[in-house]
Parts: sequence; C-alpha cells; structure tokens
Amino acid sequence: MFTTDLKDRSERRRLGRKARAYLVHIFTASGVAFAFLAMAEVVQSNLDPRWVFGWLALAVIIDAADGPLARAWDVESHAPRIMGGTIDLIVDYLTFTFIPLILVWRMDWLPGWDGLWVTLVMVASLFGFANTSAKEAEEGFFLGFPSLWNVVAYYIGFIAVEYGMVGRYASLGVLFVLTVLTLVPVRFVYPNRVDMPWRAVVTVGGVLWLVVLLALLPTFPTLPAWGGEWVLWASVVFPAFYFGLSGWLDWTEWRD
Repeated sequence: MFTTDLKDRSERRRLGRKARAYLVHIFTASGVAFAFLAMAEVVQSNLDPRWVFGWLALAVIIDAADGPLARAWDVESHAPRIMGGTIDLIVDYLTFTFIPLILVWRMDWLPGWDGLWVTLVMVASLFGFANTSAKEAEEGFFLGFPSLWNVVAYYIGFIAVEYGMVGRYASLGVLFVLTVLTLVPVRFVYPNRVDMPWRAVVTVGGVLWLVVLLALLPTFPTLPAWGGEWVLWASVVFPAFYFGLSGWLDWTEWRD
C-alpha cells in the first residue's frame, strides 16, 4: 500500500511537471498572437504605429520571461517533443525583425529605396537567427547584433519625424552599421545569461529603459512637449552602455 502511494505521488509529480513544461511552450507560442495583432495594425489604412509597438512590447515581455521559466522548470526534459527554441526563434523573427521593419517601410521612415534597405536587413537578420552559434548562452553572449530591430525601428520613427531627411539618412547609416554587426563575429551580452553582477545591472537597466521608452509611446512618433527630445536622447545612455559593456566583456574574455 505504501509503495503504491509513493508510485502514485511520483506519477502525479511527473504529470504535473510535464503539464507545466507544456504551459511554458504555450506561453512562448502566445507571442505569435501579439505578432498577429501588430501586423493587423500595420496593414490598416489608418495605421497607428503606437498600437504596433504596444503589441510588440508585450511580445518582448513574453520573450524575456519564457527563457528563465523554461530553465527553472527544466522544460527540455519534461516536454522534449516540442522544440521550444524553434518556437522562440520564429516568434522572435516576426516580432523583433519582420514586423518592425515592415512598419519602417510602411511609414516611409527611410530615404528612397527603403524597400531594398529593409529587405537587406531582413536577410541579414535571417542569417543571424539561423546561425547555430548565435547564442553562446553558457558564456553569456549573443554572436552578432541580436536583431533588436524593434528598438531600432522605434528610434527611427522619432528621428525621421523630428529631424526630417537628415534624420532619415542618419537612421539609414545606423541601419547599415547594425546590419554589418549582425553578420560579423562580434559578441553582445545575453542579459539573462551573463555572469553576475552584470546580469543584474543589465536586467534592471533594461527594465528602466523600457519604462522610459513606453513613456514616450502615447505621442509616438512625435516627441511629447514635456521635454521629449531630452528624454529620447537620455534614453540612448542604456544602449550605449550595453554596446560598451558587450565590447569590453568580449575583449577581456578574448584576451584572457
């Protein structure tokens, strides 16, 4: 009787862990619902980019949370038939690359031949996503620029509207540099996997940065009257820190 009870409890625990693991897969896959909502807004004749970035922001939150959950609950062991990493890559490509860049093209935020520039970035990003070494998770790095084109598109929107053609050409220059960095073997910090104390610094800084960007969303792509331009350029401090930290950690590890 005692042995039977132990087996029953063990089986219930096994089934509970399995169900929990599949719930994580469903959580990851739910990002495609927000991809659909964002794309549905992009194709509207009276497109409002604020809704696009609002839906994409929710997809970012899911992407930030699903990895730690999957590792904490050992999803790979308890739900091995479903490749959570593949779901994650598909949803990420849609929400981090494809839809934001389609929005840039749709809003005409780049100078002439914008369809060509957007297509080139999409192709480069595809190679980045398909690179088997793109995530050096154990070392705490991404290989190449981690295709944060949703963030790039957000900044491009403000710059194109506020600074006109000069801003559009400047945005194109940034797009070109980041596209090159997507393909070359330089490494960028993987916020969820980098060693402490940098993991905490990047995570907390990233959350605060996201709050600042969302504070600018209600008037997007026009900057708010309450010192919006100052806030926009102040928000660049965190990306600059991220790039600087990535370069420094990559260099020190390579040198050692």
